[in-house]
Amino acid sequence: MKLILRSYKNENDYWRIRNFLRDIFILNERRMLSWPLARLDYWRWHGIMNLNQGQLEKDVYLWETDANQIVAVLNSEGAGQAFLQIHPGYKTKELEEQMIIQAEDHLRTPGQRGGWVLWVWSNSEDSQRLGILESRGYIHIAGANEQQWRRNLDFHIPGCPVREGYTLRALGDASELPSRSWASWRAFHPDEPDENYDSDVSWYQNIQLAPLYRRDLDLVVVAPSGEIAAFTTIWYDDVTRSGYFEPVGTRPEHQRCGLARALLCEGMRRLKKMGATQAMTFGGEPPANALYHSVFGPGYDLYTPWEKRWNE
Repeated sequence: MKLILRSYKNENDYWRIRNFLRDIFILNERRMLSWPLARLDYWRWHGIMNLNQGQLEKDVYLWETDANQIVAVLNSEGAGQAFLQIHPGYKTKELEEQMIIQAEDHLRTPGQRGGWVLWVWSNSEDSQRLGILESRGYIHIAGANEQQWRRNLDFHIPGCPVREGYTLRALGDASELPSRSWASWRAFHPDEPDENYDSDVSWYQNIQLAPLYRRDLDLVVVAPSGEIAAFTTIWYDDVTRSGYFEPVGTRPEHQRCGLARALLCEGMRRLKKMGATQAMTFGGEPPANALYHSVFGPGYDLYTPWEKRWNE
């Protein structure tokens, strides 16, 4: 079947892609062989709006049938990154090669050592894609692997109460955004000087605009001092009945208190009450993956980046 390749055009494309991701996520038995919907929204409302990680019009490409059915989407998530979203019924070697060539032509970025660089991501068991990448000169960057965790919420969820003196609850109103923003800075920039912190909280207000955002699933742990010590935001898609934890963080001075574990367990309980049957997240660092292993269980998919460099 002849497929039509075109660039992302307008807002209507975005909402069509959202529905497409939901459809193929279910077809893939809710494994992250394609992006869950929440990751697309998070890229748009946080990655693009707050972090300048690309533009929809320049970094998203669609393959459609002559009946205007989307069967594949190529997108970035930051400079030099390529992610392939493919309907399992159309996942041919020919289409994947075309998508990777499109990424090489349009999504590669200048490398820090000169030349050009591109990362293409793949499930570690996708022999077709791995074969294409190897044949085109890509090298696996093992140190940047991500572990994709998922948990069946029909199973028992541990209690995991917070330590005495701490309180776990939903994020408060706008007056609490400065504390939430500072907690995020401390959790994810622990080695940077405090003077680098930007106190403008509009970045978090952008996140709260995302379609799946719910404040009752934006959870925090408050320390005895009143400051936010740990946090997670859960994105619930009621169509796929899946909840996606992103981000999960704890301020360094409150780590090793079981706060993140308590947030994950409470989040799963809330999801289950809403009708969710699966919880998901991913981790790239050993401490995060140790935490997720303790809560989600031993099963995960391995998501692997493959790098290609050009000298010209």
